Amino acid sequence: MTRDRHLAGRPCYLDYNAGAPIRPAVAEAVSAALARTGNPSSVHRFGRLARRAVEDARAEVAALVGARPGEVVFTGSGSEANNLALRSTGRRPVVAAIEHDSVLRAAPDATPVAVDEEGAVDLAALDRALAAEPAPALVSVMLANNETGVVQPIAEVFRVARAHGALVHCDAVQAASRMAIERDALGVDLLTLSAHKLGGPQGVGALVVSGDLALAPLIRGGGQEMRRRAGTENVAGIVGFGVAARLAAADLDRTADWATLRDRIEQRLRALAPELRVFGAGAARLCNTTCLTMPGVAAETQVMALDLAGVAVGAGAACSSGKVGPSHVLAAMGAPPAEAACAIRVSLGWASEAGDIERLVDAWGRLHARTRRRGRDARPATG
Repeated sequence: MTRDRHLAGRPCYLDYNAGAPIRPAVAEAVSAALARTGNPSSVHRFGRLARRAVEDARAEVAALVGARPGEVVFTGSGSEANNLALRSTGRRPVVAAIEHDSVLRAAPDATPVAVDEEGAVDLAALDRALAAEPAPALVSVMLANNETGVVQPIAEVFRVARAHGALVHCDAVQAASRMAIERDALGVDLLTLSAHKLGGPQGVGALVVSGDLALAPLIRGGGQEMRRRAGTENVAGIVGFGVAARLAAADLDRTADWATLRDRIEQRLRALAPELRVFGAGAARLCNTTCLTMPGVAAETQVMALDLAGVAVGAGAACSSGKVGPSHVLAAMGAPPAEAACAIRVSLGWASEAGDIERLVDAWGRLHARTRRRGRDARPATG
């Protein structure tokens, strides 16, 4: 087996922003929950035990963001939670141009708000957009971008929004576990979370709804989730979400270590390729995320080559088909299309180690050297 095939040893997974490996304690809790019987809406003992498990998890998820348990509405994903937020208030959405597709596609007629070249929302543009709305709007700005890791000024967004009587929704899916979140300090009315970004199970998310804000449910048919989301709760997934939230809160002590590893990646790769660009490098960013280019090499080529070397990273804009498409985030930041097409995303998490960085740098460096050699060999002779 050649060196470019999967390397021996533990997997080198550096795509936590797409989804974190499930934590062992979460897997155990989910397995135990699957072995139990009971619908949490039933009044007999089995139902009451299932209800208790759901409510215990609700309290853990609420604690992660400084909310009250009764404000947490469990959903089938972060995307569903975003759709519920965008489509259930009866207000016209005003959204940042760098939002996740689950926000942009939930409100295709929303008013877009530009970002600066570092990827931070333009507060003056937001103020103008809200002033032009005929009625109080719903502002949706993510806490941290999934592609670049750039952290948005949500407290300032809230201040601008409130001056126009607007509600504020914040997609905090990527930020949870990677930075401290206090919902009340942010001031937002609606906040989205997802379990599988924390090392929890896939297929469960949450919308944190401030106070008694009225929402029209997207899914009707029962009184579950405070009548905001009908359907029997995914008890096992919710239990896993609760465990993941508790462990994620403890991981906040590790954010400085992740930032050190992220900075090491950027320093080592810059030494190999001074021409690379790190998107959002001049802004506040998540400790675990770097979005960078290998000039002249398509992102899809990089992802495939690194995968063959046993290193998993992400391209900034992967759609549901698994193919790499143009990044609306980098386009909104003003990146030339050719440069944006060469960007990959490296994201760290709970199981990341220093050895992962060495494997990434080694594999990336060998790919970079090969492409440069091919480029030189392809040049016509002169003289």
